[in-house]
Amino acid sequence: MTRPILRNKLYLYLTEFFAGMAVMAVELGASRLLAPYFSSSQIVWTIIIGTIMIAMALGNLYGGRSADRDPNPDRLYRRILIASIWIALIPVVGKYVILAISAVMIFSVNANYLIWAAFAACMVIFVFPLFLLGTVTPSLAKYSMENLEDNARIVGTLGAANTVGSIIGTFVPTFVTIPAVGTSITFLIFAGILLVLGLIYFISTKTRSAASVAGVAVFLLSCALGYRSNFAFWKDNLVYEGESVYNYLQVEETDDSVILSTNVLFGVQSILRRDASLTGMYYDYALAAPMMAGAEEKLAEGQGFDLLILGMGTGTYGSQCTRYFPGIQIEGVEIDEKITRLAHRYFEMPEDLNVCTYDGRAYLNAVEKRYDVIMVDAYQDITIPFQMSSVEFFTMVREHLKDDGVLVVNMNMHGEREGEINHYLSDTIAAVFPEVRTIDVPNSTNRELFASCNPEMLETMSRNAMLCSDAELRGLMERIRESLTPWQAGNYLMTDDRAPVELLGMRVIDDLIRDEVSGYKWIYEEYGIQGIIDML
Repeated sequence: MTRPILRNKLYLYLTEFFAGMAVMAVELGASRLLAPYFSSSQIVWTIIIGTIMIAMALGNLYGGRSADRDPNPDRLYRRILIASIWIALIPVVGKYVILAISAVMIFSVNANYLIWAAFAACMVIFVFPLFLLGTVTPSLAKYSMENLEDNARIVGTLGAANTVGSIIGTFVPTFVTIPAVGTSITFLIFAGILLVLGLIYFISTKTRSAASVAGVAVFLLSCALGYRSNFAFWKDNLVYEGESVYNYLQVEETDDSVILSTNVLFGVQSILRRDASLTGMYYDYALAAPMMAGAEEKLAEGQGFDLLILGMGTGTYGSQCTRYFPGIQIEGVEIDEKITRLAHRYFEMPEDLNVCTYDGRAYLNAVEKRYDVIMVDAYQDITIPFQMSSVEFFTMVREHLKDDGVLVVNMNMHGEREGEINHYLSDTIAAVFPEVRTIDVPNSTNRELFASCNPEMLETMSRNAMLCSDAELRGLMERIRESLTPWQAGNYLMTDDRAPVELLGMRVIDDLIRDEVSGYKWIYEEYGIQGIIDML
């Protein structure tokens, strides 16, 4: 069936172009929708790409057979409208679907929770609309062919249009729409593009379509309900919620603190105590590193003391070091510039504090300066940058430390399983530094690791703790000194060539989730779903 609008191949190529653009935009939006609940690790990206490729492959098969069986372009553009409706609904219902799937998976799987939950969420939310968009290319090939003499040229042009659209659909969400207006509006923008594409077709052909009416109604409803959709919709004390190129970001205020989280379900990334006291978190324990490097003695003697923080966040650790070690010189490296802006706005970070927007390892490659302490605080749940976990990286850190300098690493997941992620990190660091000590932070999943080439770092810590004028900090240092454990190095090494940080981290997350929900599972097994409801 030939429609006047299709006689000009330009509209067909535009259809291919915008379909390719929408596919990539939805794929990138999927990563941001899932990240607050499942992390943005390579595992989650693999699941997203894999499920989308499944959807596209099935769509290609179905689209080709459908076009051969009934070459009516109305069917293709009706599918495009349905895809636009589905994509427009994602900002409204997507987060609820994810939470429902997560709840089911917690009670039904015992291992690889993140894999199964993320895979199920992708299948339910994203496979159907991308399956529909996968039917575009074979259908358009059918409508475009008039003879066999130029079929290769037409297929090539369609492929080029799809590829160019995909390229634009990759860059625009990442660098424009998601940082500027967020994931929800990004979904709505590209749903709107598909909706307009379908409406133009049916209006030009003067064909009535229930999908057109439904598409307009659902799109307007989604714009009203989903354009300011919150990921953490159960929280009512957020003063900021937004997105950057790298992260989902939320700032929460309580009576005594301001808290930054870059992941809804996995803890606190930075905190500001209103009374300027110790935080009770791993930042306090990391203050032992300046003591081990002789901060009190060096500052008293006017030698100066240099601290580099890789993973500055909103500056919690830097602010504490400035408070307890007046005169310390601090450099911070934070890859997410938007976090630095939030730090100035909500977390009282001084405007003159030196913070470089850069990758931590790339920064070390670019500078020659040596430091008294280097703090590595760039690990978040299972999203651990492999390039900052290898022998090569920690060798670079050692070369940027002074002879008595100290490395402190915040490892935010500790467990008891042999060969877990922290075993790998600790063994890797121990392959570079002869002195390695660890301590678990009470009431948290954090473990602090201290490493140095100075065999007297603990004696230095004891001397400097005695010089500390703050009684609370001095008492904490004494408790840390007594609890530090020498690390017995093993053979779990990570290199730039092999650093399976996501899989290792996922094992720990599985263990943590299993421990957290064991009580709920027992109640469910004994009393059923009503028991869970009664408990809640």
